[in-house]
Amino acid sequence: MFPVTSRRHFSFSLYMLRSSSPHTHVLYSSSFLPSFVSSRSSAPKHNRKTLPPPMAACIDTCRTGKPQISSRDSTRSHDDESGFRYLNYYRTGYPDRVSRAPINGIQTRTLHTRPLVEDLDRDAEIDDVWEKIREEAKSDIQREPIVSGYYHASIVSQRSLEAALANTLSVKLSNLNLPSNTLFDLFNGVLEEHPEIVECVKQDLIAVKERDPACISYVHCFLHFKGFLACQAHRIAHELWTQDRKILALLIQNRVSEAFAVDFHPGAKIGTGILLDHATAIVIGETAVVGNNVSILHNVTLGGTGKQCGDRHPKIGDGVLIGAGTCILGNITIGEGAKIGAGSVVLKDVPPRTTAVGNPARLLGGKDNPKKHDKIPGLTMDQTSHISEWSDYVI
Repeated sequence: MFPVTSRRHFSFSLYMLRSSSPHTHVLYSSSFLPSFVSSRSSAPKHNRKTLPPPMAACIDTCRTGKPQISSRDSTRSHDDESGFRYLNYYRTGYPDRVSRAPINGIQTRTLHTRPLVEDLDRDAEIDDVWEKIREEAKSDIQREPIVSGYYHASIVSQRSLEAALANTLSVKLSNLNLPSNTLFDLFNGVLEEHPEIVECVKQDLIAVKERDPACISYVHCFLHFKGFLACQAHRIAHELWTQDRKILALLIQNRVSEAFAVDFHPGAKIGTGILLDHATAIVIGETAVVGNNVSILHNVTLGGTGKQCGDRHPKIGDGVLIGAGTCILGNITIGEGAKIGAGSVVLKDVPPRTTAVGNPARLLGGKDNPKKHDKIPGLTMDQTSHISEWSDYVI
């Protein structure tokens, strides 16, 4: 075995070799390297590349009151623009979406519950996520120099978001018989061939930052949130599953289960803007479908009801919030914008924009006339507003 110091030098050298590329746009500044590396890797001034100007501070949407904005639709007419755009997560079935009804032959628009919002470009925010991660990493290095080696290997020296994610997942999911270099090549290859997966990664990052008050930065989520990392590993495994590379897909599922205590079957279909809060003991079955902008807390099961084969797992609509300790079993549908209270056992369909709670779960307001809510719980993360009307229990 190498001495401890030599092993550190060797490990860091592997990271440097992995991240080095003729396309790398990183300035290997000695201020971000440990002393034992910076003294040997300082390049001549004429070979150094200039970094772009610093990015603006990241936008914390849930704490600044600036909601997500949809990208501009170039197919709309000028009259349809009207100086603002609508929230991309408000669907036509919701009352807080804009309604259009002709009055005396004139098309009108009414915005029911939401004020006008700033005309921000969400696409630009998504594209800037990687630069924000890099800027946050450099800031953290200045504040805590002890993390310089870790942050440089994980973020600063990586040439792209794809490479950084492949590196982080390969390190966390490797073991003695499954080396990180092998996993890195596999993960990076899938991510580079499928840019749509990378877009999902960015939207998941934004979702966690906006909805989880415990998330202090994008780089914090990217490196340390196991729910986020487990979800991205599943996206890679699902792509391999669809390519009939099922052995590799199941191998990734197994390693994610062991490393993160999250068990997604690689056949399950997962949307974008997903928050897995805490994530421990989340189980999602093979034929389950999870929509966009869904928030799921820990110890949730989307499972079957027995040994039957075929389509046997739940279908979760957009904007759903699933509380901790919930079991949703069988090939049932949870409608868009529904809320499932913590500890519930759901065995039947739940209508859109309703609240189901209890064991067995019952609809708030009753089956015949359930109470419906206007806001989207998967985004608001409101887990308690229904309690006063559902129960008279008082502590």
